[in-house]
Amino acid sequence: MVRDDWASRLPAGLLPHVAPLIAAHRVTVRLSRPRRSKLGDHRPPGRGVPHHRITVNENLNPYAFLTTLLHEIAHVTTWEKLRYRVRRYPPHGKEWKREFARILEPAVAGGMLPDDITAALAAYMQNPAAASCSDRGLMLALARYDRELDDRPRVEDLEAGAVFRVGNGLVFRLHQRLRSRYQCYEIASGREYRVHGLCRVEPLLEPPRRR
Repeated sequence: MVRDDWASRLPAGLLPHVAPLIAAHRVTVRLSRPRRSKLGDHRPPGRGVPHHRITVNENLNPYAFLTTLLHEIAHVTTWEKLRYRVRRYPPHGKEWKREFARILEPAVAGGMLPDDITAALAAYMQNPAAASCSDRGLMLALARYDRELDDRPRVEDLEAGAVFRVGNGLVFRLHQRLRSRYQCYEIASGREYRVHGLCRVEPLLEPPRRR
């Protein structure tokens, strides 16, 4: 089920900044059930739909919601500026980075966000990534405002060889760090996975026995 009460999810005082962006570019915003693979998405007009469509996960705290929504609005403005100039462009290339920084800057400079969020977003604006979780400082700052505090350890807290379970039930053994992600092997299949170091997990003393 999706709902459209997105305005109530924004931090106090930020609606006057976001609402004109939504209205100016004919965007519909809907809340989505939580998705593991993404926090939000954007679909441009097409196939009989005359407006842009944005969805944002409904379980995000206000600051994560704001960051994700502005991320997707930057896709809207980038599409509007480039659609008649180029056929294809990188979805998170220099044009999108420029638009996201332009849209985000007034929200950061407005003095309505907590100091730690302001500092993290100001640093993030210098070179925005495809996903906010790619930026360690920003992700940690946003996580402080989650309604339900999660005291489970992160992958980066574990030692090599540790066994852990992730939210979807898969069990892994940690091998080594590869930049922001860690090389892990699923116990059941032996397949290699790259798990983000900031992912919360359930440590296990030993792999579960097969029945």
